[in-house]
Amino acid sequence: MTNPQHTTFTRFRAVAEHAVLIEFGEMISEDANAQVIHLDRALAGAAFLGFREAVPAYVSLLVEFDPLVTDHETVRQAIETHLSAPRLKLHPGTNRDVLACYDGDFAPDLAAVAEQLGMTIEAVIETHLSGDYRVFMYGFAPGYAYLAGVPAHLQLPRKPAATRAVPAGSVLIAGPQCLVSTLTMPTGWWIIGRSPTRILGDNSDRPFLFDVGDRVTFRRIDRSAFDAQLAAG
Repeated sequence: MTNPQHTTFTRFRAVAEHAVLIEFGEMISEDANAQVIHLDRALAGAAFLGFREAVPAYVSLLVEFDPLVTDHETVRQAIETHLSAPRLKLHPGTNRDVLACYDGDFAPDLAAVAEQLGMTIEAVIETHLSGDYRVFMYGFAPGYAYLAGVPAHLQLPRKPAATRAVPAGSVLIAGPQCLVSTLTMPTGWWIIGRSPTRILGDNSDRPFLFDVGDRVTFRRIDRSAFDAQLAAG
């Protein structure tokens, strides 16, 4: 059962005795992610008996339930009821500015990205700044907000080998995705800049800067502005 407001691609997968994965596509897209958010919020507002948790991703939603209370078929029927209802009017999300410095050792992969794409370094930076970014999901590490919206002519597959000890605040791209790292850790993504903007905060009620659905604009700063921003906290 599908709603004409949704694409015809809706696939259910039983991934454990207590969970089902609902997929809305096989590639990252605005429409598929909108369906994920719609179902996630619909379940939050009207959960079925035995519902435990929903975990959104780019194009899928993992729904966990109590197998002593309900089963896969009953859960599927409840979810299809939500999918057949009119889409919720989603909050458009907040526009967030993220500062980015593309200077020197902050951008160790910038020259390699430019060379592979046949662009100048300045053109790579301007293209990255022009992207229409939206927070699609959180994952992998605390505060890792995965942004879709890297311009098509700036997209590269991940590097063949990961780089170790990449500093927190690094601006990373891979394929259509972009993120600002929050921890020092290895990555196979291309490191093209660094941001002093705090993504991971100390407030337990709101630990992350972004909400899923927020729009992100990168604003270029130079090294002195980066240092000043970092010093100011």
